[in-house]
Amino acid sequence: MDTLSYKTVSANSATANKEWVVVDATDMVLGRLASAVAKMLRGKHKPNFTPHADCGDNVIVINAEKVRLTGKKMTDKIYLRHTGYPGGQRSQTPADVLAKYPERIVESAVRGMLPKNRLGRKVYGNMKVYVGAEHKQEAQNPKVIDLNKIKL
Repeated sequence: MDTLSYKTVSANSATANKEWVVVDATDMVLGRLASAVAKMLRGKHKPNFTPHADCGDNVIVINAEKVRLTGKKMTDKIYLRHTGYPGGQRSQTPADVLAKYPERIVESAVRGMLPKNRLGRKVYGNMKVYVGAEHKQEAQNPKVIDLNKIKL
């Protein structure tokens, strides 16, 4: 019998071609930014996406303090956390978080869109968030990507 044989190629840590990418968060809506960054971290935009492997890019988010929230979310949304002690539930609005730790809003939004397992924690480590336009990863020669112009 003369048939063609095709094999499915799965990416792994050795065969994944990981790139460094810079995303500017200036005047971007938080949820749309976070979903695009989560897709790039997972590698879902690549043709060799493998669900069980870290084949995504390393993403650098700059200008995290200039991210936008639509509607009245800046004052009405509440971030809850717990200290671990009885009566230790604390709440903050995005305005409070932006005033003290501006990068945490982007980090928590992206973390919520990644898988809640070992792979999600590993992939989350591939993201760097910075306040301002300067970052420390110049040696990696990252590509600048405009999320408004590309479709992920």
